[in-house]
Amino acid sequence: MIFRSLRKRRKHKLLLTILAVMTAGVFLFILAGALLFTFIKIPTLEDFRERKVAESTKIYDRTGKVLLWEVHGEERRTVVLFENISRNVKNATIAIEDSNFYSHHGISPLSLFRVVFLNIFQGKQVGSGGSTITQQLVKNTLLTREQTLIRKAKEIIIAIKLESAYSKDDILNLYLNEIPYGSNTYGIESAAQNFFGISASDVSLAEAAYLAALPQAPTRYSPYGNNRKDLEARKDLVLERMRTLQYISTEEYESAKKEKVAFLPQRKQGLLAPHFVMYVREMLNEKYGEDVVEQGGLEVITTLDASLQATAEEIVARRAPDMQKNFNASNIALTAIDPKTGHILVMVGSRDYFDVNNDGNFNVALARRQPGSTFKPLVYATAFKKGITPETVVFDLETNFAAAGDPYVPQNYDEKYRGPITLRQALAQSLNIPAVKTLYLAGIGDSIETARDFGITTLTNQNRYGLTLVLGGGEVSLLELTSAYGVFANQGVKINHHPIIQIKDKNGTILEEEKIQSEPVIDANITNMISSILSDNIARTPAFGARSPLYFDGMSVAAKTGTTNDYRDVWTIGYNPNIVVGTWAGNNNNSSMTKNVAGFIIAPLWREFMDTALAQVEKTSFTPPQPTGAKKPVLRGVWRGSRAYEVDKISGNLATTFTPQDQREERVTQEVHSILYWINKDNPDGPIPTNPAQDPQFSLWEAPVRAWAEQNGYKDGDSLGKPIEYDSSHSPENWPVILYPKDEEQKIFNYGDDIIFHPTITGKYFVIDIEIFVDGEYVRSEKRTPQNLEIGDYESGEHTLKLKVYDSIGNKQEREISFIIAAP
Repeated sequence: MIFRSLRKRRKHKLLLTILAVMTAGVFLFILAGALLFTFIKIPTLEDFRERKVAESTKIYDRTGKVLLWEVHGEERRTVVLFENISRNVKNATIAIEDSNFYSHHGISPLSLFRVVFLNIFQGKQVGSGGSTITQQLVKNTLLTREQTLIRKAKEIIIAIKLESAYSKDDILNLYLNEIPYGSNTYGIESAAQNFFGISASDVSLAEAAYLAALPQAPTRYSPYGNNRKDLEARKDLVLERMRTLQYISTEEYESAKKEKVAFLPQRKQGLLAPHFVMYVREMLNEKYGEDVVEQGGLEVITTLDASLQATAEEIVARRAPDMQKNFNASNIALTAIDPKTGHILVMVGSRDYFDVNNDGNFNVALARRQPGSTFKPLVYATAFKKGITPETVVFDLETNFAAAGDPYVPQNYDEKYRGPITLRQALAQSLNIPAVKTLYLAGIGDSIETARDFGITTLTNQNRYGLTLVLGGGEVSLLELTSAYGVFANQGVKINHHPIIQIKDKNGTILEEEKIQSEPVIDANITNMISSILSDNIARTPAFGARSPLYFDGMSVAAKTGTTNDYRDVWTIGYNPNIVVGTWAGNNNNSSMTKNVAGFIIAPLWREFMDTALAQVEKTSFTPPQPTGAKKPVLRGVWRGSRAYEVDKISGNLATTFTPQDQREERVTQEVHSILYWINKDNPDGPIPTNPAQDPQFSLWEAPVRAWAEQNGYKDGDSLGKPIEYDSSHSPENWPVILYPKDEEQKIFNYGDDIIFHPTITGKYFVIDIEIFVDGEYVRSEKRTPQNLEIGDYESGEHTLKLKVYDSIGNKQEREISFIIAAP
């Protein structure tokens, strides 16, 4: 009890101390405010109208010469009288921004306490959260954008003085005529005209809720951007606040919430590469804040190639009508990236940014869509990391991959089956059944990890995905997937894609510059394998034809197409070592296109742009992949069996260590099984599994393969008969024999004499070649044993003569003797 009492006393004493310190802090803050109050001039209405115009932010292309957009370079503002502003606008604005506006005296005491507490006791900079309408007016018109305690104090003092000098209606009127609503629009009248084509006096309740939702973050909540859902949620919040404050009835709330409000198309003036610019602007807003971006005079040099961007926009716009007419594809997106720098060179987010009827301002390049077969290379790369090879054989047969529950029986694009096929052929022809098997061999988790290593950020929940992942069961963005293919182009090195090279402030001081950082994420030889497959025109010809849009005569270009279930998305992504280009087509509402594959729908557009892009980059070839060194026949393209032995081609008996490599022939005992019979997927080139049935997929794969083998007459066992004897024709006793007369070994020749030897060469098999070397240097070859072997003139001293003799079945013998030439 005594200890408990002591603890209470200590706790009480601590609380009193904290309270005393906080009271002192507030007192000091009020004292400082009182001093500032004496010296701060009360602003007049002219102060608001004659203040210095903010400096616009300029966004340039990669050269710094082409101006893509001047943020707020053209402020649209029309001042309107208070009585000409809809009551809906006034109520909506007060409800969401400052519900106590008509009762406070310019500041919120709770906000004042927050400022003192955060700055003095936690050392945090003051933000704008919780500011009253009066404070926001002061901040937006008379003060700098710095976030300091002094500036906040000025804001509070000026707000109090403003409240004592002007009526609430005057202050609200100034606020509504000053605040930014986005899209270079300032003030409620311009906002009403810009977004709805009406006057501020005619704004409906639902329209007012949208307008009141914008000022907090005009770019983020823009109806022309990618965050329309966020705008809808904030609009609903405005209506909810109005109902809570009894500005509107429940019936009005429900009606306004359901009302479909149509926004006018966004204006085009002075805006190049609009999707890219808005992408850059949102990044700037997140880092520097909307105020700085809109008024801070930044100069931004981006990575955009203005010429390529214009070409892409022209191709997309020209081809779009026919694609909609012929394939019911209402939208298109295209991105291009430099894989060596990560520079985003091109970003076309729709067929027409300003086409509001087709959601043109929505940037599909950033949207999550199912990638179809364009995800397959990431899975195959994962399998290759584990020891699977491009020559590995799987069976393309109808297979149910579901051990329980509903069947999962994927189909190929043509609903045909090809039997045994290498992974090179399967990926090049984009076959689905081999791809699902490859995903199982690679592992779902490991494949997702590879995708993350390559820069894919959207596959966050591994438990959501099954074997459909390899067919595009996850969701990715065109920008990230194009960037991921850049890892293949850059031989396993990832460089994060980015849109900005440099940012300067209005004084020319560099705020930030790109820092290109490279990270090896996969072995270069594996990416060389993928590039080899995706550029192998022979391998893909059975599916695409010999002269498809994916084929480039005389150039190294790798490409992959993708089509999702129900034909909702079609993709083509391709690259060479210096550029990666990704394209997508479909419908924003996720409705289906006509039944056609990506090779017919989007690949021609991709090819047209790729031709232009390749003409502007260095002509470079892919590095050929190195052999994998796999030992098992099934990993080297052999499907009839994987128990291998070698025979000697001459004798037909089992090869020995003496059998020359070119005289060896590998044979397998015929046993046609699924690959899971021969390999452990976690150690593919290791021992053959003793009990393959332990793998849960084994029986599902094995049954169709065994049925296929029986139908096609493949019986177990070696039809040629495995020999039981070992070859002797290449054993040492059958090698050629080289003899010299005894007096010619270490023979001494006089200087200037002819150097002649008389070797005798015999053997069981006919001698076909004799190579002559003196002092290790090749001299010549003879087809027959010379009676007199003359080797020419040499300097005095000790020398060596070597003969290499080959017989007709590949046996080889060599012998070296020394001789001396006496000094003159």
